[in-house]
Amino acid sequence: MNTQIKKCLLVDDDQDDREIFQIAVTETGNNIECYFHSNAIDAINSLKAKIYRPDIIFLDLNMPMMTGIQCLIEIKKIEFISQTPIIIYSTSSDPRFHSEALMNGASAYITKPHKLSELVSILKTTFNRELGEMPS
Repeated sequence: MNTQIKKCLLVDDDQDDREIFQIAVTETGNNIECYFHSNAIDAINSLKAKIYRPDIIFLDLNMPMMTGIQCLIEIKKIEFISQTPIIIYSTSSDPRFHSEALMNGASAYITKPHKLSELVSILKTTFNRELGEMPS
């Protein structure tokens, strides 16, 4: 059984969304440690400083100062994490944003669900796909 702790980063300006995400990650039963930033600039600075190395990154699409797509592009320029799976995580289901995210190197685009149970299910699937089979 794999007990290695995986690191997850969520960049989202909404405090409630960050709290719900943390609850959902805990409920997946996976061994995931979460880091959070409320804006893309702080996240990029922390990543460049190598404060931690996430195994998977979730970026909110609509944030002040820098959008999730802009943040995605900047993270892809940071060599030591350029291959890290990055998922755009947004309330928008607009297919144009979905296409733009994938064209710029996102691994996936997830529309934020309305129910915690749906988020838990989505995260389990995403973690298994992006990080390999994990015990649940």
